[in-house]
Amino acid sequence: MTTLDMPTTKPLAKHASRFTLKTEAERFALVAAWLLLIVIFGTLMPDSFLSWRSFSTLFGSQAVLVVLTLAIIIPLTSGDFDLSGASTLTMSCMLIAVLNVKLGWPIAPVLLVALLSGVIIGAVNAFFVLYFRIHSLIVTLGVGTFVNGLILWVSNSQTISGVSMTLVEWVIINRLFGIPLAFFYALILAAVIWYALEYTIPGRKLLFVGRGREVSRLNGINVDRVRATSFMLSGLISAFAGMLYAGMTGSADPLSGLNLLLPAFAAAFLGATTISPGRFNAFGAVVSVYFLVTGITGLTMLGADAYVQNLFYGGALVIAVSLSQLVRNRQPQDFS
Repeated sequence: MTTLDMPTTKPLAKHASRFTLKTEAERFALVAAWLLLIVIFGTLMPDSFLSWRSFSTLFGSQAVLVVLTLAIIIPLTSGDFDLSGASTLTMSCMLIAVLNVKLGWPIAPVLLVALLSGVIIGAVNAFFVLYFRIHSLIVTLGVGTFVNGLILWVSNSQTISGVSMTLVEWVIINRLFGIPLAFFYALILAAVIWYALEYTIPGRKLLFVGRGREVSRLNGINVDRVRATSFMLSGLISAFAGMLYAGMTGSADPLSGLNLLLPAFAAAFLGATTISPGRFNAFGAVVSVYFLVTGITGLTMLGADAYVQNLFYGGALVIAVSLSQLVRNRQPQDFS
């Protein structure tokens, strides 16, 4: 190597080092912000906020929101929205209560029916979106509203309590390290989705379709099949979230699950700015859920009013979408 070669290699290595540092900072910025929130609230409320009971309650109680967020990132990855996720969750929860409490069915077949209901709702979404070529926002909003009506009809607009204690035990009563098992179910699901998107052919096809449907079609991918599968998986996982919800509360409220939709979308888009910036990812969604919930929990413990939750989630959704666009260099979103 000549002396003339030396000045050109050093700047390149320095530039690569800076690029790597910037990339890693982007990947874990939200994790750092979450830890900073914990430090701030822990400093202000060391006895109450930093107790293990507080953290175990936080992790376990938000498992339903984590699972719902994981459900909606699947169609988001393929370029579609699923606004019926919270309705599917509530329908699953209500079916469990009606069949188990009112009709006396054993809990095992009831859970299978609940999961099947999610797949059916996802299939209905896929049919109208793909066959009639209607935008997923419109279809899933309409289907979700229709499902809400079915829930009110099936439940007679009443809360049904007394769900099997077997389900309650395996969701919230049984614990590992003091944390309800629901939290670990959510983590396992996140790991499965992460592995599927990173290392399996169907997962890579899903990512490819989300990047460009026409290019995917020209490369021999059955785009409609991939999108239909994403809707049905979203419905299945949303129904699983309903199972966890029924197990946590031991009951089913015809309206209570619907308020999880906005937090789930806020967490999904915020999660697209971390771990794997620029795309929806499972572990980013998990981190974003607990970042948002930690902020709301800390402010509530400090005496903030109830409206802070709406301000936090609404503002987080707008900011998260804006940040995800900056990560993507402000490329226009294509959800056609």
